[in-house]
Amino acid sequence: MFLFPLDFINYSFILHAHSHAAMLGWVYMIIYVLVIHFFIPKEKSRKPVYNRLFWLTELSVTGMMLAFPFQGYGLFSIAFSTMHILLSYLFCRLIWKDLPKQKTSSQRLLIASILFMVFSTLGVWCLGPAVSTLGKQSAFYQIAIQFFLHFQFNGWFLLAVLALFLKQFQHKIEEAKFRKFYIIFIISTILTVSFPIRWFIEANILSWINAFGVVLQLTAFIYLYKMIQPQINDFKANLSKEAKMVYVLALCSLFLKIGIQLLTVFPNIAAISHQVRNFVIGFIHLTSLGIITGFLFGILLQNKMLFSNSLVLKIGVKCFVLGFVGTEVLLFLQGGFFFFNKGTILGYYQSIFGFSVLLVLGLILITVSIINKKQESIHS
Repeated sequence: MFLFPLDFINYSFILHAHSHAAMLGWVYMIIYVLVIHFFIPKEKSRKPVYNRLFWLTELSVTGMMLAFPFQGYGLFSIAFSTMHILLSYLFCRLIWKDLPKQKTSSQRLLIASILFMVFSTLGVWCLGPAVSTLGKQSAFYQIAIQFFLHFQFNGWFLLAVLALFLKQFQHKIEEAKFRKFYIIFIISTILTVSFPIRWFIEANILSWINAFGVVLQLTAFIYLYKMIQPQINDFKANLSKEAKMVYVLALCSLFLKIGIQLLTVFPNIAAISHQVRNFVIGFIHLTSLGIITGFLFGILLQNKMLFSNSLVLKIGVKCFVLGFVGTEVLLFLQGGFFFFNKGTILGYYQSIFGFSVLLVLGLILITVSIINKKQESIHS
């Protein structure tokens, strides 16, 4: 749209379609599949129920993807969004009932993640009353959106991905260290919602709560590192080159996320983090593409759900990683230019378009490798 403006396309509507398809079409759906695969005992698995729920959820996402570009938040897009939330509640209920009674560390993380998912939707249910009473520009409306996004990304998605990751260390986790990580991380997730709320409410206490929350978050991940550190060499030994690459991407992105959040304890940095749009987009992509997608690709490769002996897949993973790193560098660099009133980087929109094409190309190649493998297995 920045390179080739099209008057008949509403950019904000396309943006809504993009964000909903990315969060609910990609992240939600792959977590759905992996949670059932890794956590639900085969003898307990209600395969027909989970299958029907999967395709109904897929229908709701497809409906959003088709409705948002034409009407933004309108009758059909809201209807499909509501349908998705109600189906997600059913998913949570099924998982809660089907999980084994004897809870492991990874199962406890998963339970916390689905509770955060349900909790996050309180923000969505507040949007209607917020619009009807105070309007879309009100602090109430904006806080409701940020509440939903915070607990979706930092609660539901991140904890679910970490639960899947720690499942790979199932019987080697020290309980005392896990308990400290678990409790501290959940407290930090709740406290750090004060940061986006601070954008709309002038209250210094919110800044102090966020500062305490981000320090706790750092402490939690130090415990996470200590917990898995004794097994890291054995863990790496069984990984393909591509799996190592995406796990490194995920861990580096996680480290950067924690570092960026620590910087928000300084008031001037906290202010620009919201005011400069490039920083906001860069941070969201760091979490969704770097941390969450990085861990998910690592788990898929490690468990041979993606086949690393495929040349097409190897090229696809490299394209995706290069596209991600390129777009992130450009987003944060351009954000810095805007902050220091230096204008737009020469060729910025062309460059970010080029790296975005690499992201799409990488995903297409990964998909082609899956289709090829499926056809090979059918013929053999």
